[in-house]
Amino acid sequence: MRRILITGGAGYLGSELVRQARAHGWEVAATCFARPPADGPAHSISLDIRDERATVRAFTAFRPDVVIHTAYRQSGPDLWTTTAEGAGAVARAARRAGARLIHISSDALFDGTREGAYTEEDAPRPITPYGEAKAAAERLVSQHDPQALIVRTSLVYGGTTPGVHEQLVLDAADGRAELSFFRDELRCPVVVGDLAAALLELAPSRLDGVLHVAGTDVVSRYDFARMVAAAYGRSPDCLRSGLSAESDMRRPRNCALDCSRAQILLRTRLRGVREVLSRWSAGQETPSTEACEAIRRN
Repeated sequence: MRRILITGGAGYLGSELVRQARAHGWEVAATCFARPPADGPAHSISLDIRDERATVRAFTAFRPDVVIHTAYRQSGPDLWTTTAEGAGAVARAARRAGARLIHISSDALFDGTREGAYTEEDAPRPITPYGEAKAAAERLVSQHDPQALIVRTSLVYGGTTPGVHEQLVLDAADGRAELSFFRDELRCPVVVGDLAAALLELAPSRLDGVLHVAGTDVVSRYDFARMVAAAYGRSPDCLRSGLSAESDMRRPRNCALDCSRAQILLRTRLRGVREVLSRWSAGQETPSTEACEAIRRN
């Protein structure tokens, strides 16, 4: 049986990877920091990836064939030590254990000023602390495990519970938060099930370097919010829009990813957000039962 270790196994992407990997016959171990995975794998490992000795011990004990590194912090005092330095520790531990490493990166490491979509050859130019940490993580992973695969992705949505991006929309639509969604910030949202399937398809391959894996549609945060609201039965017209260019926030605007290489390499189809959420709105496909229950509870 193949063995796979998923860091951040209780997270949004990590938990979906655990679910799909088990269904496809992998022996799964998942690390967790603050809480255990809800649908725990056979091996649940409490681990702080900033502790390199503990990380090496955990990897050596489980002896994974593949490590998918999803754990990170997006903000706060642990941002750099977890997101950047932690990735380096994971890369060193995976190489020492003889495991293939797939590291999850982000479109947020670009400055967002170019026309068109970013390719794998475009150099990171971060303008936010999170982007700087993700760019440093890529450098550390490449330095310590040159055979690793670095997968850059975008906004992730559509899991067993509403993701953070969906929840922001629902909070705004239901009057729990006063938010504006930018019309000039472009992303390529990817449904979490498609992303997890693509990563597991890549797991046994020998592909290394950088690969962009995201949804096929380039949409603004405002258009994404309107589609999410409609898919969950809210009126899109109650959402407010704005322009990042007119705000006091320093954020990358165009983070569109060119995923043409992944579309050629993968059997997994990377669906665009318009297709996925239009199917939800039409009742041809629905958010999971768990997601619907969570929304009703709110």
